[in-house]
Amino acid sequence: MKKHFVLKSFLFVLLMSFCLVTLPNIASAQQKEIKLNFSNFFPAPHENSKIMEAFCKEIEKRTNGKVKIAYFPGGTLTPAAQTYDNIVKGIADIGESCFAYTRGKFPMMECLDLPLGYKNGTQATNLANAFYAKFNPKELADVKVLFVHAHGPGILHSKKPVKMLDDLKGMKVRATGLSAKVVSAFGAAPVGTTMPETYDALRTGVAEGAMAPIEALQGWKWGEVVKSTTQNFGSAYTTGMFIVMNKAKWNSLPPDIQKVFDEVSKEYIAKQGQIWDKIDKDGYDFTKARGNQVISLSKEEDAKWAAKVKPLLDEYAKNTKAKGLPGDEAIKFCLDYLKSH
Repeated sequence: MKKHFVLKSFLFVLLMSFCLVTLPNIASAQQKEIKLNFSNFFPAPHENSKIMEAFCKEIEKRTNGKVKIAYFPGGTLTPAAQTYDNIVKGIADIGESCFAYTRGKFPMMECLDLPLGYKNGTQATNLANAFYAKFNPKELADVKVLFVHAHGPGILHSKKPVKMLDDLKGMKVRATGLSAKVVSAFGAAPVGTTMPETYDALRTGVAEGAMAPIEALQGWKWGEVVKSTTQNFGSAYTTGMFIVMNKAKWNSLPPDIQKVFDEVSKEYIAKQGQIWDKIDKDGYDFTKARGNQVISLSKEEDAKWAAKVKPLLDEYAKNTKAKGLPGDEAIKFCLDYLKSH
């Protein structure tokens, strides 16, 4: 009996010792923060920077502080054109940038940037995510895609009213990359200034117009140096953007943390589209307050503009097909989506 009591006492002491040693370590492991960083090319004051900072804070809140995200706006952690590659390398854990900054790297996702005829940022952003879900392009296989989005319609802003295609002939219009091809298709002359240079280019007459989303009228103050905006929605383009995470970092996260990221990302698709629409409205308000015109094209005239850029869609389909990619199917998917949404 005594031996039995001694044995039980010994086992009790052993158990208590084990608990004293292991429980603090378990608690410590449970409380250990997961520290991540987020690189964004948008400058801090921009609404698209503010919303992604809010995204980071929402992740922290939903994980009860288990995740902490250091947020770096304005390209301070990684330059815009290098953000994707730096995420793959692990220099940044999470990041946002544009597919267009590395032309040729994302041949499928670049379909979104074509002049397909966008009406607003919500529509463009919803299409971008539907497109990614439909085609799941291999070009994004080396990261975890949280979500994608796209700005509102890229249309014409000019120093004199443009009511029909003939008004554009020979006009010097600021445009770069794909939008320069759009300008050429319209019969105008592309002027390759950067966004920061465009205000002075318009003010001094180096450019007589510019292609951009409506938010540029306020965000870049173009509403001060143009007199008119033409709503060529039938040939409007957008710019696709990504929010992605380093794949190894993603795989290292516990399932409950991954679930939070997926849930918050899904919610922010809608929030992001709403932000684009809000700042486009702000752009309209800004330019109208200065007495500038907003010109709506007739259905027939808008169709003429769209016909002029159709060869760009055909060129994309041909080039992607040569790479073994379903360019025709991609364009059809986008056009069908835009007609029905």
